[in-house]
Amino acid sequence: MVYDHASEAADAIRGRVTGAIEAGLVLGSGLGNLADRLQDPTIFPYHTLPHLPAPTVAGHAGRLLIGDLGGCRIACFQGRFHAYEGHDLETVTFPIRILQRLSVPRVILTAATGGIREDLAPGSIVCLSDHLNLLGTSPLRGSNDYRLGHRFLDLTGVYSDRLRTLAIEEAHRLDQTIASGVYACMPGPHYETPAEVRMLRTLGADLVGMSTVPEAIVARHGGLEVLGLAIVANWAAGISPNPLSHAEVLETSLAVSGRLADLIEAILARVARELPPPTDLA
Repeated sequence: MVYDHASEAADAIRGRVTGAIEAGLVLGSGLGNLADRLQDPTIFPYHTLPHLPAPTVAGHAGRLLIGDLGGCRIACFQGRFHAYEGHDLETVTFPIRILQRLSVPRVILTAATGGIREDLAPGSIVCLSDHLNLLGTSPLRGSNDYRLGHRFLDLTGVYSDRLRTLAIEEAHRLDQTIASGVYACMPGPHYETPAEVRMLRTLGADLVGMSTVPEAIVARHGGLEVLGLAIVANWAAGISPNPLSHAEVLETSLAVSGRLADLIEAILARVARELPPPTDLA
């Protein structure tokens, strides 16, 4: 079913777009304005593509844009789906399956997160090195369609070493500070309790959010390279005396989004120059 539905969505895209796509980009809360940098984009509102619902969270526009950024042709999902909206993980990760059926070889996942580690203050940009899946389930649970990937997936290297190296090099070239960190994915939509944040710190988490991890797992299942970039939008619960709010997440994300956009554009320029492109939209 997923294979067929993703193929139908990919066919609808092929009806308006030709040529190879070198990377996918999924934008998190408050980061949608990165899509404004795409040159000559072809725009697909989610409701015009088969089997894609509309996002319900503020800061998620609900459009797929295909265009050029940094000299690299990308497919940019401006808005994502979350399990806390009531979606199953098949729906949450469906955009990744579309990328897979379009033969897109790599994806950049972005997220707005809460900082746990002491040096990850709001406004920090973090390159994900690993994750903790604390959703209580896997997006690969259920029957396996071998057209999409093998049954038992090795997650030793979810986040691509070469893309992480490239991202860190470009951040330094831009005189940006970038950290590496482990992302803990919690179910939401409520924020964590201070006790839960202490637990996450003990488990080795550096930052916490409610997305990204299911998409990363499915991307690796489908053979895509993954780069995860997170903005620390607020301190996690119990670290700051201020109450947490989605408004703060959007405000901080907007303030940092320019730096993140510069970094992503530089990364994509390196991808266009140095990494082999896919053969076609097959």
